[in-house]
Parts: sequence; C-alpha cells; structure tokens
Amino acid sequence: MVRFVVGTGRCGSTLLSKMLAECKPLLSIFEFFNGLDATQRFAPEPCDGRALAAMLSKDEPFVTMVIARGYTVEEIVYPYDSPRSRYRRHDPVPSVVTMTLSHMTDDPDTIFDEVIAFASSLPRQTLSQHYRQLLDWLTQRMGKQLWIERAGSSVIYLEGLHACFPEARFLHIHRDGREAALSMREHAIYRLAVALQYGCGERMDQATEVRATLDQTEAGRQRITELLESRPPVEYFGRYWAEQVIHGYRALRKLNAAQYEEIRFEDLTAKPAETLRFVSKFLELPTEGDDWIARAVQLVRGLPPTRFDKFSLEEQEQLDEACRPGMQLLGRGS
Repeated sequence: MVRFVVGTGRCGSTLLSKMLAECKPLLSIFEFFNGLDATQRFAPEPCDGRALAAMLSKDEPFVTMVIARGYTVEEIVYPYDSPRSRYRRHDPVPSVVTMTLSHMTDDPDTIFDEVIAFASSLPRQTLSQHYRQLLDWLTQRMGKQLWIERAGSSVIYLEGLHACFPEARFLHIHRDGREAALSMREHAIYRLAVALQYGCGERMDQATEVRATLDQTEAGRQRITELLESRPPVEYFGRYWAEQVIHGYRALRKLNAAQYEEIRFEDLTAKPAETLRFVSKFLELPTEGDDWIARAVQLVRGLPPTRFDKFSLEEQEQLDEACRPGMQLLGRGS
C-alpha cells in the first residue's frame, strides 16, 4: 500500500510524521514531493533516470532564499555548520538533502550520492514508476519495510499525488485555519511566499522564476530581505490557508471513500493514543510486537498557545472572513 499524509502549511503534520516514525518498520519520509519542481514533479511524460536525478539535484528556491539570509526553519535540520557537511547556508542545496534525507540520517550527503546513483540507473519510464522504485529502494536502504510521505501544504497537489499513485491512501490532518494561518505568519518560508503571492502578485509555483528575477540582482536581493522582515496583513495568510483547503477538496471527487480520511490536529494533541489507533487502522500499519503508539504519545507537548486572541478585534474579523471558506469545508465553522 502507498500512503500519504497531506495538509496545509502549519497544520501539525510535522508532529504526526515524527509520531509515525516511532513505528519501527515504517520509513516516515519528510517533504519529498514538496521540494521537487512543481512544474515537473507530476508530469505524465516518461523520462529516463538521468532526468529524474537532475530533478532530485535541484534546490527549493524559497528554502535557499530564506536559509541563505540566516533564518532558521524548524523543518530544515541539515547540519550547515558542521565541518563534515558538503553545503553551507549560502549554497543552493538539493531539497532532498535539506528536506528529506536529513531527517533520516546524520550523513545525508553520502546517502544523497547513493540516491542519485540509483536514480540515474533507472530506465526510461513514467515518474510514477520512478518514484515507486526510488522510494522502495530508499526504504530498504534505511532498513525499513514500508514508507509514508508527508509534506507541508501538500493538500495543494493532492490531485497530482492521486494521479501518480491512484491506489494510495491519503490521511488529511487539519487545524483551526486561523491558528494555522497565524503560525504561517511566523514562519519565514511561508511569510516570503505569502508576501510575494498577495503583496506582489506572484505565485508560489513560480518559485524558480521569482528567484531568477529577484535573487540575482542587488535590488532583488534587498527586496527579498525586506519581504522576509515584513509582517503581511493577517488576512493574507487566512486567504492562503483557505485556498489550500479549497484546492485540496476539489481533488476529492477523484478519490473513493476508502482512500481518504481526516483527523484534527487538536485531537492528535488532546487524545493522541486514540487518534493514532484510528490512523494506524486506516493506514494498515503493523502493530504486533511494537508498542510504537505508546512511544509516539510521549512526543506530544499539548496544543500550542493560541495566537488568534492576541490580535485586535478588527484583525480577528479580517482573519475570520478570510478563513471562512476553508473552515466551512472542514466542518469547523458555520
């Protein structure tokens, strides 16, 4: 079975990934598809292994722009400052290194070389076939038996994932849209993406073009720095969150009922054992001889402090209005 966790940005999926990683036979894969070029990652045309390797060798432009400016991002755990590391903060690091392999091993550079060697050896075939073989190989390489992939904002490309893996099961984790939006406002990558999309008229899927036009000139680099230091209006983040939910729900018409389930982040933190048992049953995860749920529960630190009530009534109303379409789809608002 192929398994995915999908959600918006800052929905609690990172915690869920870490909890699932406590299941010993399972390889919990962080941010694999999110780091691939959005214009190519689900292309239907066959390609050879060298083309796959070239795609895997690219950086994610928003990550590069943010990390190079000294910002820390909790999901990025690559050891830039280690003398053993191949890359430094100003380098365009392949996304599979920063966003995926660094969560699996303390030597992501070496494993990356193996990934590229294996990918390059694959024959001409569809990307679906490439991904299955690559992720199965990586699972075996890491000493695991099965894999699940999770990425922030992946609900945006749920339709693409389903087209590539039509038999997969998809677990959607969601959170109160207002709190997710305000958490994105404190997250450097999302802050830059939202500022560009709503303040400057760009789109997040234009990341490569944005970097080419902005990050290659002094004026452009200064503009990026200014946007990262800014605090766009709260309703921008509410709109961004709601549009992700809407986009994901449009894809549901192509899934059958047995392929899709939802959980709430609030339930994951309030009743983690019960929620994980539900997740385990839906995803058909092995449980015999491994009390992984008991270990996973220990990772919960409770529901994060709310941000919404710290804003003015006017800003609360603006954020409420922006989030309403997504909240209604999720059954979270009237």
